[in-house]
Amino acid sequence: MGTTGAGSTRVRVGRSALHTSRLWLGTVNFSGRVTDDDALRLMDHARERGVNCIDTADIYGWRLYKGHTEELVGRWFAQGAGRREETVLATKVGSEMSDRVNDGGLSARHIVAACENSLRRLGVDHIDIYQTHHIDRAAPWDEVWQATELLVGSGKVGYVGTSNLAGWHIAAAQESAARRNLLGMVSHQCLYNLAVRHPESDVLPAARAYGVGVFAWSPLHGGLLSGVLEKLAAGTAVKSAQGRAQVLLPAVRPLVEAYEDYCRRLGADPAEVGLAWVLSRPGILGAVIGPRTPEQLDSALRAAELTLGEEELRELEAIFPAPAADGPVP
Repeated sequence: MGTTGAGSTRVRVGRSALHTSRLWLGTVNFSGRVTDDDALRLMDHARERGVNCIDTADIYGWRLYKGHTEELVGRWFAQGAGRREETVLATKVGSEMSDRVNDGGLSARHIVAACENSLRRLGVDHIDIYQTHHIDRAAPWDEVWQATELLVGSGKVGYVGTSNLAGWHIAAAQESAARRNLLGMVSHQCLYNLAVRHPESDVLPAARAYGVGVFAWSPLHGGLLSGVLEKLAAGTAVKSAQGRAQVLLPAVRPLVEAYEDYCRRLGADPAEVGLAWVLSRPGILGAVIGPRTPEQLDSALRAAELTLGEEELRELEAIFPAPAADGPVP
């Protein structure tokens, strides 16, 4: 392994002229797993370390109430000193915000209303990247583009992004945008890590073909790839003791054991190896990280500076092989 200084690298987001850091600060752990004061300090720490994109969603904060995290990010911006001007702000729309009819999904009505609500909670006049949170099979792409075209035209949204789509969804969306002479989506977020590699079969090729920049979310699969077995044995597991890490662990435990053993032989932190592998992958522009502490953020930045050698990549591929070309795709 070597270092590259990639922690401060800027990348061009898809076909757009927008540049962000390779690592985006994800806020899903705020408002429940991270106290508000600690979250404010964490955003400052990320800014100081060159992470210039904050990624959130209208539904985040649901452990307290939906929308709380956007309000928290707004409180951070309100401190001034260039925080908003230096930050690429990304948020999401599409999740159910209440039991009211039309208060969720990707109808034109909801997209426009949800954007106005996010702007109010965030205390800003525009969102840099407005992302659909997931597919809405009831909403045709022409309707989605109709709404986002209005928001872009009014200056309330700079670019459109998506998340959690299949490859054919990306193709359908971009073809629809092209018919309307629109830029379409510039970014896409997908679940991708050593243990979940199915995006290689369809999402990454589609994104590459249509000029969409892909950012991996949960690059350590909720702590599964951050030394979960060692942490469980020591009684120090927090996030990795619950959620998606524990759901998948029974099915891949032998692989995780081999992975942690290999990292020990390397003398490397499993979390840093796992993230470095994600960032090394063709078609992956960057990653959305969800640190709960400044130390975890610093670990992610160290991972962004690691270069895995050919032998190390072969060892990791042997433990977590690529999906078969004819294998199942969720």
